[in-house]
Amino acid sequence: MSDDLVKIYHQRLVLNITEKKNKEKNLKTLRILGIVEGISYLTLFGITMPLKYMMDMKEPNYVVGLIHGILFVAYVFWTFLVHRQYKLKTNKSLLLLISSLLPFGTFVTDAKILKPLEAKK
Repeated sequence: MSDDLVKIYHQRLVLNITEKKNKEKNLKTLRILGIVEGISYLTLFGITMPLKYMMDMKEPNYVVGLIHGILFVAYVFWTFLVHRQYKLKTNKSLLLLISSLLPFGTFVTDAKILKPLEAKK
């Protein structure tokens, strides 16, 4: 019976260590996604949209739009993940989500919300 308890304790200890590493990794991933998603947003609206409508070049807009869409979905997913793991207040998580819809928004929320959160560890 005591061997079973030791195994259970060991499994929980390993799980807690793994969760902490995953928690930190997920925050770092969200920060990187925010920066890359912000760059793709600016590229999409600042470069490829004018190319599409002013020079009738549709391909760059399609490619960057596709990449931006994938990054946006990943950013939203990781925001919910970090919200749950760090027990963020709902208003902070909403700010993170809304910031992804605004030019330079993810850069601001990275500096104001995510970077201080990473420093607390």
